Amino acid sequence: MLQRPLGGEERTLKSPTEETSLKGFADQWLDLRFDLAIRTKELYEYLLDNHIHPTLGSFSLKNLTPSTIRVWHAELAQRHPSTAAKSYRLLSAIMTTAVTDGVIVNSPCRIRGAGSEHAQERPVATAEEVRALADAMPGRLQLVVLLATWCQLRRGEILGLRRKDVDTLHSMIHIEQSRIITRNGTSIIKSPKTRAGRRSLAVPGR
Repeated sequence: MLQRPLGGEERTLKSPTEETSLKGFADQWLDLRFDLAIRTKELYEYLLDNHIHPTLGSFSLKNLTPSTIRVWHAELAQRHPSTAAKSYRLLSAIMTTAVTDGVIVNSPCRIRGAGSEHAQERPVATAEEVRALADAMPGRLQLVVLLATWCQLRRGEILGLRRKDVDTLHSMIHIEQSRIITRNGTSIIKSPKTRAGRRSLAVPGR
């Protein structure tokens, strides 16, 4: 049994057994995933709290059967196909860890293709539609539409821009950081995850 501080509290990490509930195992699994980006961890918390634990959380690991998972997934997929795929992928990863750790022998997640998403092709805005959208925005936000469209900047990259990152003389933008807003409203500045994420972009002319 290990104890470590988390958010100012002592959290007890117990060695799981097959009698451990899915909720107990999944929550500890997420606690130990220090490699996850903040937004990814928030997504996993959301999926667990809203789509996995309410139905499956009270089951012990040994009592989670393929048929139980199949019924849960089918009901969720009827209402929210994309969410069902994301939730299934997360649950499958958690159960794979349980197998790897020797807690259970086999994973109950055996639905072929359940983790695949089949999103419809999204329409592409025309240049005229982009200009109309920018014109319809408040003055302080018009540039956001243009940067997102023509420079293909992500939301976090736009929020992370500083005055020194914008070279008006050479019409260049330097991406050195991004800003994310967590679910509780906290603003966090972070560096790009990869070397390719730190880059300089030419701003096209009008």
